Amino acid sequence: MLRNRIKIKKLKEKRNIYTYKSILFSLFFILFSINIVSQDSIPIAKDLTEEKDLEFQKFFFKALSEKSIGNYKKAIENLENCNQITANNVAVFFEFSKNYFLLNNTLLAKEYINRALIKDPNNIWMLKHLVKIKIKEKDFSASILTQEKVVALNSNERDLLVKLYLQNNEVAKALALLNTMEKEKVLSPSLKKLKLNLEKPNKKVISESKSNQNLSLKEQFKANKSYDILKKIIETSKDNSEILEYSSKGVALFPAQPFVYLMKGKALNYKKEYNVALTTLQNGIDFVIEDDVEVEFYKEMIKSYKGLGNAREEEKLAEKIKKIKS
Repeated sequence: MLRNRIKIKKLKEKRNIYTYKSILFSLFFILFSINIVSQDSIPIAKDLTEEKDLEFQKFFFKALSEKSIGNYKKAIENLENCNQITANNVAVFFEFSKNYFLLNNTLLAKEYINRALIKDPNNIWMLKHLVKIKIKEKDFSASILTQEKVVALNSNERDLLVKLYLQNNEVAKALALLNTMEKEKVLSPSLKKLKLNLEKPNKKVISESKSNQNLSLKEQFKANKSYDILKKIIETSKDNSEILEYSSKGVALFPAQPFVYLMKGKALNYKKEYNVALTTLQNGIDFVIEDDVEVEFYKEMIKSYKGLGNAREEEKLAEKIKKIKS
């Protein structure tokens, strides 16, 4: 009898210790997750037994931790363990997609986010992530369709939709949306300036002559104010003055194209005109939709701040670059 009581007492103590550890681990997991889980993360479904739940959270927590320090392959390994414990978890699918995206594997990133969206089709964070994948693939038509869903859920997301319309040469749609936003008094200063530029009379001259193919790029551009020709002139030129000249023309003719602002900023930095370069780059970054292009802008802005002796702003931009790459 006494032996049985002792045995029961030990079992209770063991269960209490397990419960205590479970509570402590869960509390630690929650507190740490606040620091490493970004706003676009989604909660884990609570549909597991206590023991499996602890095991699942351990691997999921480790995946988030590895991702936060750039160990994306290790993060994926831990997510695979999560997937073995409970299959078809939306949060796991989302994290799989984010890690594959950071590894530049857009095929698998797209596969996993689509699986997640089947289970939660109106999750705005997952839809925004899908837009990023489509932009990286330069599939602007598809990114527009997804961004329109995002806007339907949150009208504050329209700025990116304007940029996507312009990137896809859907100027009429961009202007219509800008007009709506202006009526609602939610148009940012950069978009107001863009709207004014888009409403200016179109000065492009489209030449019907096929003999333009035999002309130099500059002669072709003179006859046909094409963005593609302008871009080729800038990309092939080794003369900084020429790059500055044509990128300045590009800013005037194609005010929604980040490339022309970036090249003008680079040319001005080369001439040590850091203030003007910085203003140009700040104007152009408003139209950037791709992470790698945003990084290029920040790198060039760092050069401007360095030339101006502003180390504080240099550090801020360096941190932004780290955040984009993480």
